[in-house]
Amino acid sequence: METSPPTITVHVKFAGRTIPVEVPASASTAELKLLLQPLTNVLPRGQKLICKGTESQTLTAWTGICFHLPFLLSSSYSHALAGKVLADAASLSSMQVGNGSKVMLVASQGLHQGDGPITKTSNGPAPSAKRTSNVKENEAQKPEIIIKSRQERWKITGVIALSDSSLKAVPEEVWDCGSSIRVLDACNNSIEAIPEKIVALNSLNKLLLTANDISDGGICWEGLSCVQTLTVLSLSQNR
Repeated sequence: METSPPTITVHVKFAGRTIPVEVPASASTAELKLLLQPLTNVLPRGQKLICKGTESQTLTAWTGICFHLPFLLSSSYSHALAGKVLADAASLSSMQVGNGSKVMLVASQGLHQGDGPITKTSNGPAPSAKRTSNVKENEAQKPEIIIKSRQERWKITGVIALSDSSLKAVPEEVWDCGSSIRVLDACNNSIEAIPEKIVALNSLNKLLLTANDISDGGICWEGLSCVQTLTVLSLSQNR
């Protein structure tokens, strides 16, 4: 009798919910993304998976900023993000993702799968001319699809995805989104500062600014302390 390969359960946080996903212990990040596609409606190429790491890794990552952000010392921030992006080709075990690990999924803008057309095959009689006419009338009455601006999409999804956008500063339209935004991902840019305007995003949960040009003096710590909902702050690979 063959023994089934060992599996682990990874808890993926996405869109305000936690999704338990059972995968083989030897699975890669790419395989995990394939399993997440039907659960999140986000294509694998649009998924960025970030592991929170172990508690000790988390506390180490926050040591350098807790002096500036005393409010982060509360228990609600004890599991903040260590900032480890999971590489597609790497195995989950090599990235220290094990049973019970928590992973955050950030969906890139414009790469949601969406609901495709539903095709049904019928062997019944052909539709009557009257019915065909009604269908054409209904199609003619359909409103035109309006392409929303990216700011409107941000407000609807609650996610601003601006990674790898060659930015030197956070666009002004970001601050206008206000309390609609839960996640701001602007990794891999040349952003130099976190301005006081960060207080406008008063419902922000995750602020991802890995790999930018932000110095300690360029961060408005007072403004960040006013964002009471912030639970994840990634500032690794900055100045």
